[in-house]
Parts: sequence; structure tokens; C-alpha cells
Amino acid sequence: MIDDQGYNRHCIWEHSASLRDLYTRRCRQEAEEMTCAAQAAEMLAPLAAPGDTLLDVGCGAGYFYHSLVRRGIPVEYWGLDSAPSLIEIGRREMPACGLAAERLRHMRLEDLDGRVDHVVCLNVLSNLDNYHRPLERLLRCAAKSLILRESAGSEPSCLYVRDEYLDPEVDLKVYVQTYPLDEMKSFMESHGFSVQVVEDRRTRGRPELVIGYPHHWKFFLARRH
Repeated sequence: MIDDQGYNRHCIWEHSASLRDLYTRRCRQEAEEMTCAAQAAEMLAPLAAPGDTLLDVGCGAGYFYHSLVRRGIPVEYWGLDSAPSLIEIGRREMPACGLAAERLRHMRLEDLDGRVDHVVCLNVLSNLDNYHRPLERLLRCAAKSLILRESAGSEPSCLYVRDEYLDPEVDLKVYVQTYPLDEMKSFMESHGFSVQVVEDRRTRGRPELVIGYPHHWKFFLARRH
């Protein structure tokens, strides 16, 4: 027999108790702020006007909201993620910090439509099979800016590997992508954006092992003309 739960069963983010614990602690501000979250917020600060809307794509449990509040960035925060258990953590924990539960949406990127002023997407597309369609969706959604952090470089690679960091007995694979940097930049420019490539503060141009495989993190700051 068949059913409609295949996505959740094969979603790596739904199969890690340690990840759920980490995200809960981040929501409660019991874990250190992610360097990439701090950098993304600082990049956003000069672009955001009071009342602007922000969509955090692949938000996990919505803890990027804390990075905005700490810096007094006056945007209306919304987050979406495809993993229902992570969204539920945010809906449970974040209202105590001032973020209404309904601002966190369980949604796959393929289902996203609409328009916001700013989009932030950190460490998401590198786990997908390709970047073109999801990145195009983000660009169409962003009225003013898109801040993107992904693995990109002059030597692209595509791996499909077992994630060894999931719960015991879980056997799932994930894409580990390093996308062609110049091609990604040109793709964003072709959609009406000026694009600046910014060095990732955490890694300073050095590869970082994530689930045992090198990632070449870069920030892209795309502003609509």
C-alpha cells in the first residue's frame, strides 16, 4: 500500500534527537548564537526599514528571530521549514520570547508563494538536488533583498551520501552540494538583483566538515535593482 508520508519519513531533519535538543536550547537562548546567524543579521540591518517583512526559509525552530531582536532590527519575522517537528519546537518555545506561534509555518519550499521585503536562507540549498528552482522561488519572493549562505566555489561537486549523524538505525542519504559560485551569482543577477559575495566569518574561506564532508561556505547579498 502507499500513503502520503514519504517526505517526512525520508526527511533527515525528522530523525535526529540531538538536533531537536539543540534547536530547543537555541530557542531558549541556552546555546551560543550561530556565527552565520549573527553575520546574516548584521548584513540585513542596514537594508531593513521599520515594518519590513522578513521570511526565514529553512528556519528550523525560528531562533534567528533572537539575532534580529538582539540588534534591534525592526522587521516582521516569519519562518518556514519542511520539518514539522522543528516547527513544533518553535511554536512551543518562541512565544515566550515574543514570537507568535503562527509566524512559524510548516511548509516545503516548493509550496512557497507570495512576496516579502527580505528573505534569509542559511545552509539549505546545499542539501538539495539542485539550486535553480528553489533559488528562483526565493528570488521571486524577495521584493528588496535576499541573504543566502551556501557551499559554493570554483570547483563544484555533488555527493549523495549516508548521513551518519542521525538517530541509531536510521539509514537515510542526503545531498552534499558545492555549487559553482560564478554561476549562482549570474543566476541571481539575471533575476534583477545586484549580488555581492561576502566572506563567511566562521570559516574565513576554509572548508568546514559537516556530517564529515567539506562545505565551502559563502554569503550572497542580493539586492533588487
